[in-house]
Amino acid sequence: MTTRAVFSEHDSEPVRGLPAVLPEGERVLWQGAPNWRSLALNTYQVRTLAYYFGAMVLARGIYLLSTGSSIGDALQGCVGPAVFSLIGLGLLTGVAALAARSTLYTITNRRIVLRQGIALSSSLNLPLVKLHSANLRDRGDGSGDIALVLLPGERVSYLWLWPHVRSLRITRPQPMLRSLTDANEAGRILSRAFAAVVSRSSVTVEVSPSQYEAGVMTAEGQA
Repeated sequence: MTTRAVFSEHDSEPVRGLPAVLPEGERVLWQGAPNWRSLALNTYQVRTLAYYFGAMVLARGIYLLSTGSSIGDALQGCVGPAVFSLIGLGLLTGVAALAARSTLYTITNRRIVLRQGIALSSSLNLPLVKLHSANLRDRGDGSGDIALVLLPGERVSYLWLWPHVRSLRITRPQPMLRSLTDANEAGRILSRAFAAVVSRSSVTVEVSPSQYEAGVMTAEGQA
C-alpha cells in the first residue's frame, strides 16, 4: 500500500496560525476561522448578487416577451445570461471558501494575530495595548463579527487586509474577525485578555454584554 503525504501551504508555521514561536510568557487563548458560508453571504455578498442576476435574467425574459418572442424563445434567450450568472456566483463562492480556509484568527494573552491570504499568506500582529476598543456584531444566523478599533495613530492597510476589515471604514480601517461561529466566546476571551493587559498599563476598561454592535471592551485614558 502506498501512502501519500498531504502538504499544506501553512506547514512551515512554527505554531499553527502564527509566524513565529511564541515568546516566553505568551500563550494561545483562542483560535478560530471564518465560516465560509457566512463569509460568502455577508462579506462577498453572494446572496445580493444572486438577487441582482436573477432580476437581470427576469428582465431579459420580460423584454423578449414584450418584443413578440414566444415563451420558448424567451426562455432560450435567458439561458445564456443565467449560465454566466451561475458561473460568476460559483467562482465568487469558491473565492470565499478559499479565503475562509486560508484564514486563522488567534488571540493570545498579549496580541491578536490575523493570518490570511489565498495565494500569498501573510500575518498581521495586533498587540492588545494598541487597541482602543472592540465591537461584536451578532448576525442572527449563528455567526458574528468582531471589529477592532485601534488607538489614534495606529493604522493598517484597508486593501491589504480586506476582507478582514470593516466595510467602508477606509480612512481609519478597523481589522475584523469575520463570520465566527463562536463570536460571543471569542469576545469574552478577548475582553478578559484585554483587561489583563491594560490593567498593567493604567488604562480603564469597560466591559459590556455581547449584543448587536455592543462594545466587547473599551479603553479610555491611556497612560
